Formats: sequence, C-alpha cells, structure tokens
Amino acid sequence: MRIATWNVNSVKQRVPRLLPWLDQRKPDVVCLQETKLADEAFTKLLGGELRDRGYEFALNGEVQWNGVAILSKVGIEDVTVGLPGAPGFPHVEARAVSATCDGVRVHSLYVPNGRTPDSEHYHYKLAWLSVLRDVVKAGPEAVVVCGDMNIAPTDADVFDPDAYKDQTHVTPPERAALAELQALGLHDVMRDRWPDKRVFSYWDYRAGMFHQDLGMRIDLILASSPVAARVQASWVDRQARKGTGPSDHAPVIADLDTAPDGDIGPVVPPPSAPAVKRGSKKLPQSK
Repeated sequence: MRIATWNVNSVKQRVPRLLPWLDQRKPDVVCLQETKLADEAFTKLLGGELRDRGYEFALNGEVQWNGVAILSKVGIEDVTVGLPGAPGFPHVEARAVSATCDGVRVHSLYVPNGRTPDSEHYHYKLAWLSVLRDVVKAGPEAVVVCGDMNIAPTDADVFDPDAYKDQTHVTPPERAALAELQALGLHDVMRDRWPDKRVFSYWDYRAGMFHQDLGMRIDLILASSPVAARVQASWVDRQARKGTGPSDHAPVIADLDTAPDGDIGPVVPPPSAPAVKRGSKKLPQSK
C-alpha cells in the first residue's frame, strides 16, 4: 500500500498537477491539506475524476481556507470529520479528517500555523495539538498520522536554524508537543529510514527558495509500530514541486509491504543546490 500526504495549497489551482500525479505515482491512500474548498465544491470539481481512478474520498472542507481530505483505493470506513474536542479560532476550522483504510486508521491533518510565537494563534496551535494527542491515544493500534504539521521536528529539518530564530515551527513548545504525540509510539518514517539525510518538503515561493533548496521538513508521515514495520520506502516527491503552477509543498510518500519504485532515497529527484553556510541566508519575510 502506498500512502502519500500532500499540502496542495488550493486543490482547485492544483488540478492540472494533482490528476497527472495520481496517474503517475498511483498512491492507494492520499491525505490532502489546504484544499480550500467546501465539500460540495470539491465533489463537483473532482468527484468524477477521482471515482474514475478508483478513489473513494472523505472530506472536511470550508470555503477559501484550510480543508483536508482522504482519497482511498483500498476502502474508507468509519469516517470522522474534524477533531473531536478541538478548539476553535474562534470557530472550529476544517483541519482534520480520519478514516480506516484497509485496516489502518488514517488521519489527514493541517495543523494550525501558529503565526508568531506567544500569539493567540500560537496558543491555539498548542491546544489543538494537545487534543490531537488525546484522539490518537484513544484510537486503534494501527494508525498513520499524515499531514502538514507546521513543525520542523529538529534543527536538521530546516535549511539553517539561524534563519528561523524567533519564528514559529521551530520553538521548543511546538517541538515538545510533536514529541509528545510521537511518544505514543509513532515513528517518523522518513527520518527513521534516512536519519542523516538533508531533506525538506516545503519551500517558500519567494526569493528562489526552492531552486536554492532553502526549505524545511514540516510534512510528516507518523506511523505506529505495526504500520512502521511494514515500510519499505519513504521519500519526498520533489518532482511535484517543480515546473509550472506547483504547490509550495511536495508530496511525502511511504510504501508499505512493497516498494514499486525501489528504495529510492529521501528526495526524488535530489536537490541541485548544496547546503548553504550557516547564517548566510534569511527567510524572505525577514528581509
């Protein structure tokens, strides 16, 4: 079973990229984030195309913002829309959907950004993550938590820790919240398989960040031990970030039981730019 997670940053804008990607990579389960469409509009736009490709789907969308989905070729049962008990900001946002796909409980998540440290949105993010931990803890043993976590787990997951000083995504409370989630027995399948590789999943659109490989790894597949033991390959499909009209995120893929493309490494294709000297580059918003 091939599981993928992808923040598409507007599914309507990404249709010319999404459908060919589904045909090329043939994932069995796809977790999408930032669909930015209400459920009815998503179904009208993509329902026929997805069904023609053998996908059932579960949605939690809203107009213009947020939105998550699960696409599955291997069944989709016991759908839960949203995160029970999750806080709002001020209303409950469309940031979570879960379902059972071929015996595995799959969560598609778009974790709140946090905006700036110690802001109201930052505290909302931490509260949301606390509820997520409780939900996953209460769930079945075979589980995969996929999505845009908006947290880089360690300094190795950003192009330069100095560039992220005083920024969200890297603060100790955020990383502690992610670590508490993983402490339930979830494995970061990418990092477990490639512990020493420089690999990112997100690059800002601005300032040529992608072409310089100035990114961060915030899109994760976290799997419980029974699922992680089945992983044969885990990689970032960097090709999907190239070309015309891409999302600013690349898909992250985990192959269970078999590896159709082989054990192809963490990033496909590999970045062309070398690592930069620490302190030599800043984030676009810092300039």
